[in-house]
Amino acid sequence: MKTLITGVILFLSVTFSFAKSTELTDFLQEAKTRGVFAEKAALFLVAHMPPQDRTSLKKEFLIENLDLALKAREEFSWAKELPEEIFFNDVLPYASLDETRESWRPKFYEQCREIVKDSSSTSEAAQAINQNFFKLINVHYNKKRKAPNQSPSESQEIGKATCTGLSIILVDACRSVGVPARVAGTALWANKRGNHTWVEIYDSGTWAFTGADEYDKKGLNRGWFVKDASHAIADDWKHAIWATSWKATKNHFPMVWDLTNKNIPAVNITARYIKNKKESTGATANLRLWDKKGGQRIIATLSLGEQKVTTKAGTADLNDMASLKLPTGNSQQLSISYEGITRESTILLEAAGESTIDLYWDDLATHQSPISLWLKLLPEERNLSIPEAPLSRQDAEEASSLIARTLAQDSLEARKAELQARVIKAAGKEMKYLELQFGEAPADGRSLWISMHGGGGAPARVNDQQWNNQITLYEPEEGIVVAPRAPTNTWNLWHESHIDDLFDRLIGNMIALRGVNPNKVYLMGYSAGGDGVYQLAPRMADRFAAASMMAGHPNGVNPIGLRNLPFMIFMGGNDAAYQRNKIAAQWKEKLAALQKKDPKGYPHKVTLYEGLGHWMKRKDRAALPWMAKYQRETWPKKVIWHQSGRTHDRFYWLAVPPDSAKKGQDVIAEVTGQKIEIAAEGLEKIIVRLNDALLHLDQPITITLNGEVKFQGKVERKMKHLWHSLNERLDPASAASAIIELTF
Repeated sequence: MKTLITGVILFLSVTFSFAKSTELTDFLQEAKTRGVFAEKAALFLVAHMPPQDRTSLKKEFLIENLDLALKAREEFSWAKELPEEIFFNDVLPYASLDETRESWRPKFYEQCREIVKDSSSTSEAAQAINQNFFKLINVHYNKKRKAPNQSPSESQEIGKATCTGLSIILVDACRSVGVPARVAGTALWANKRGNHTWVEIYDSGTWAFTGADEYDKKGLNRGWFVKDASHAIADDWKHAIWATSWKATKNHFPMVWDLTNKNIPAVNITARYIKNKKESTGATANLRLWDKKGGQRIIATLSLGEQKVTTKAGTADLNDMASLKLPTGNSQQLSISYEGITRESTILLEAAGESTIDLYWDDLATHQSPISLWLKLLPEERNLSIPEAPLSRQDAEEASSLIARTLAQDSLEARKAELQARVIKAAGKEMKYLELQFGEAPADGRSLWISMHGGGGAPARVNDQQWNNQITLYEPEEGIVVAPRAPTNTWNLWHESHIDDLFDRLIGNMIALRGVNPNKVYLMGYSAGGDGVYQLAPRMADRFAAASMMAGHPNGVNPIGLRNLPFMIFMGGNDAAYQRNKIAAQWKEKLAALQKKDPKGYPHKVTLYEGLGHWMKRKDRAALPWMAKYQRETWPKKVIWHQSGRTHDRFYWLAVPPDSAKKGQDVIAEVTGQKIEIAAEGLEKIIVRLNDALLHLDQPITITLNGEVKFQGKVERKMKHLWHSLNERLDPASAASAIIELTF
C-alpha cells in the first residue's frame, strides 16, 4: 500500500501543477494518519475523481467529506456491514453528477441521523429520508428552477428543483448516514416524451429504486415511471437507463443539459427495468392540465367514457401525468372537471403508442402544434426530442420566432439580473456598462450603439475616467447607447478574446429584453476603443449594421472581413502618436482599393481633420447619422471570411466544425442564383448555413468547393438547424433553417 500511495503522489505531481496537486497529495497524506481503511478510501476517491475536481478541490473539503463518511460507517449498523467497494463507490463520494461541489455532509448528517434513528436497514432509512427530508428543507419539484443540475444549497436557496436536483439531494442525504445511493435515469424515454432522473438504493446485495420526493408507503421499486422504464432500450444510449458510478466504467452518464460532458462514469442497468415489460396495445394519451399558458399545473378530473383519472400538480414531476386509453383514428370528447366547472376538449390520436397532450383550462379548444408541445418540454429535454419532420418556409419562419422567444424566456431570469446590475457575464469575465436611451422606439425595434472607451495599459482609475466620459460622447436620434467598461486594464483591452463573447451576450440581452432589432446594432470606439473597432469589426462583422473607428490604431489587422460592413474612420490630422494619422490614411487607400476590386462591397468613409490632434472636438459625431442609414446585411450574397488571432466558428452563412478554425484561414463564398461557389484553403470541412433569405430552398441548389461540384439537389428545412443556430446565438434574423456539411 505504501508503494501504491507513493506512486499515486508521484503521478499527481507530474500531471498537475505543483500548486494544485499539493491539495491532493496533502489530502492523501493526512488520510493515511487515520488508518488503512481511510487511506484506501482516500486513494479510491482521488483515483476516480473527475478531471475538473483534481485542480479545484481543497484538502480541507476532502478531509471533511472523508471523516464524515467514516463517522457514518461507524455509527449506523447498515453502513458497517457494507462491502468495501459499495461504501467507496456509493457512500464516500461528495458528488453525483456535475453539480457545484459544496460541503453538504455536516448539515445533512445532523438532519438525517434524527430521521433514520428508528431504521434498521438501508431501505428503511432511505424511505424515512424520502418521506421527511424534503419537507424539512422545503425543496420540492418545480420546473422553474434555475438549472437541472443544481447542488443542494442552490435548490434550497430557491426551494425549487426538478427531478435531477431532487435526486442529487436524496442521494446526498442517504450517503450522509451511510446509505449507499446513486443517481439513475434516462436521457430520453423510448416514447420521446422527455427525460427523467431518480434514485437507486443498495440493500442486501441488490439495488432498488425510488423517485426523489415521491415517497410511497408501500415501499421501494414503485413509481409513476415504472411503465415508461419498462420500454427502455438497452443498446440505444438515449433510451437506455443508466446509474452513476464513481469508479471508472466503459460508459458515461448522459447529462442532457451537457451532452458533451463524458466525465461521469455510469453502468447500464436497463435490463432490471424491462424484465416485466408488457407490450401495450392501442393508443395512450398522457395528459397535463394547466391553468393557462405559461401558468401552473392544476388538479382536475378527466373523464372519457368509463375512464376517469386525476391530473397531477404541485410537487409532481413534469413527466408524471394522467393517462387515458383511446382508440386511434377517431376524435374523442374529453370532459374536464375543475372546481365545480366542467369543460370539454376534443382529442385525436392517429397512431398507436403514447402521446403527450397539454390542455389549458382557459383555452381548451386551442390546437397545440407539435412545435409548441416540444417547446413546452424542459430545456434539457428538448435536445434529444427535436421534431424531425421537414418544414415549409412558413413553418420555418414561425418556428424560428417560437424558438427564439422560448430561449429568451428560458434565460430571462439570468438576463434580467445582468441588465439590472448592468454587468454582463461571459467567458469567465464580467463587464460593467453605462447606458443612455434616446428617442422613441420605432416599429421595427430599437437600435443599439456600443461605444468603447479609451485608456488601456493604465491604472484602473484612468480607465474608469475614460469609461465615464465615453457615455457622454454620442447621442443618436434614436437608440440605446451602451458604454461598456473593459474587464481588464491591459493595452489591448478591447480586442482580447473574451470581448467577443461579452458583446455577444450583451447583444442577446438587449434583443431579448429591450426590444433591440438585431439588424440595428452599431459599434463605435475612441482611442483604445478605436483600436477595438479596428479589431472587432472585421471578425464580428456579421453582428453589426455599421462600425465607426475614432482615433485608434489597427495593430496589424486585416480589413478584408469588412466586405459587408459599412465602416468609418475619423482621425485628427495631427494625431501622430503610434502613426495613427498615417495609418488611417493608408486604410483609406486600402478600403478604396478593395471597393474598386469589389464594387458591391466595402462601403466606407474616412475623414481626417487637418489641424486637429487626438481630440477631434466632437466632430466625429458625424458618424452617427451616416451609420444609422444602414441595417445589417444578414444574408449577403458574397462573404469574405478571414480568421484573425481570435478565431470564430461562424460568420454570416458560413461555419466550420467546433475548434477547427485556425488563424489565417480565408474563405470566399458567393451566391449566384441557386449556385454557391466557395474558395478556401487550409480547411478540411465547411458548413453552409442556409435560409430562404439567401436562396430558394424549395428549388435545387449547387455548391462548388474550389471549382469542384460537391452538392447538387434540394435541402430540407429542419427544426434541429433552427434550434442549434438559436442556441449558438440569440439572433433569429441569422438563424439557419437548413445545413449542408461539405468536405474538401
